[in-house]
Amino acid sequence: MQKLGIIGTNWITKQFVDASHSSGSFELTHVYSRTEEKAKKFAADVNKPDAAVSVDLDAFFESSDFDTVYIASPNSLHFKQAKSALEHGKNVIVEKPSFSNPREFEEIEELLKNSGLFLFEAARHIHENSFKKVNEYIGEHRESLTGASLSYMKYSSRYDQVLAGEEPNIFSLKFSAGALYDLGVYTIYDAIVWFGRPESVRYEPEIIKTGIDGSGVVTLKYNEFDVNILFGKTKNSFMSSEIYFGKDTLQLDNAGTIRDITEISNDEKKKIQFTANTNPMVDEAKTFSSIIEKQNIEEYKRLFEYAKIVNETLYKLREDAGIKFSAD
Repeated sequence: MQKLGIIGTNWITKQFVDASHSSGSFELTHVYSRTEEKAKKFAADVNKPDAAVSVDLDAFFESSDFDTVYIASPNSLHFKQAKSALEHGKNVIVEKPSFSNPREFEEIEELLKNSGLFLFEAARHIHENSFKKVNEYIGEHRESLTGASLSYMKYSSRYDQVLAGEEPNIFSLKFSAGALYDLGVYTIYDAIVWFGRPESVRYEPEIIKTGIDGSGVVTLKYNEFDVNILFGKTKNSFMSSEIYFGKDTLQLDNAGTIRDITEISNDEKKKIQFTANTNPMVDEAKTFSSIIEKQNIEEYKRLFEYAKIVNETLYKLREDAGIKFSAD
C-alpha cells in the first residue's frame, strides 16, 4: 500500500482516507494542519493515531514518510502546495478544481515534464460505475446524440454567512471559489468526458454580495448540438438531468452524483443497472493507486488531458462572465 500525506482535515479528506484504507490503495502516514490538535484528532478519527503530524508545510513536504499527497485546501492554495509537493518529489492528488487558471496549470504541467511524478485532479464522480454507464450508453448511441441539459444545485449552509454580511472561503474571489468552481466543475467534467471540448462557451451568473457567482447558467456549443447547464449554491433544485438522442432520452437524477439512470423511449421507461460503493471515493482512490503502481502512462495522460480541458473551459466561462479571481 502506498504512503499518503494529506493537507486539509475536513470531511472530504476523511472520506478519501477512508476510501483509501478500505480499498487498500493508500495508507495515511502524515497529516498536515495549521494546528497540532486538529492534526492529531484527524489521525485518531481515521484510526491512524500513530501518523506523523506537521504544522509547518515545508517540514511536511521534506518528510520521507509519504510519497503521495492529497490536497483538499481552499482552491487558491492548490497551486502553491502542488508545486511544492512536486519540487519535493511527491505525487499529487488535488481536489477539483485543481488550479485557478491556465497559467497555473501550464506551470505545473511544465514542472511535471520528465519528473516521473503524477498529478491527478480528484474528479471523483468520473471514476464511478454510474458515470461510466452513462459514458458507455453515449458511445453506443453517438450517432443520434442531439444535446443535453445538466443540473446540479444544492443550497450551501455557508450562504447563510453571506446573507449575514460575512465572506466565507467558498464564496470568495480571493479563494478562487464560487458556484462554477465548486459545483459547476462536476457538470463541466460531465460535458468534457461525455461530449469532448466545446466549440464555444457562454456563462450567465447570478452575482451575490461577495462579488462572486452564487449560481449560473452555462451553454456549451458543439458542432451539432448544445449542452445547457444549471448549477448553484444559493438554492436547492431537484431537477433531473437529461441527455437527448432524438426522440429518446437518458434521464439522470442529477449531474454531480448519479444514483439513478433511466432510458426513456416511446414513453417507456427502463432503469439502467449499475453497482455503487457506499463511499463514492473508492473508485478514484483505486484508479490513482493503480496508475502509480503500474505506471499506466496512457491512462494517466487521458485523465490529465481531461483536467487540462476542464481548467481551460472554466477559465473561458469566467472570462465570458467577467469574474476575476485574485489568483489571476
